[in-house]
Amino acid sequence: MLPSKKTSKSRTKTRRSHHRLQPVNYSACGKCGQPKLPHAACTSCGFLNPQITLNLGKKEDS
Repeated sequence: MLPSKKTSKSRTKTRRSHHRLQPVNYSACGKCGQPKLPHAACTSCGFLNPQITLNLGKKEDS
């Protein structure tokens, strides 16, 4: 069966308006200022909050 009425471009695009990509939210690290994901430890210094700092193992060049 064929549709009885044509679906307009505006109606189609309105229906698909939430299919867009969402931007990634970054926040600045409180200790070193590097960008990091919120609620996650910093990848450069390991800072999470004032009470917790993770010791990151440094990669050795061989």
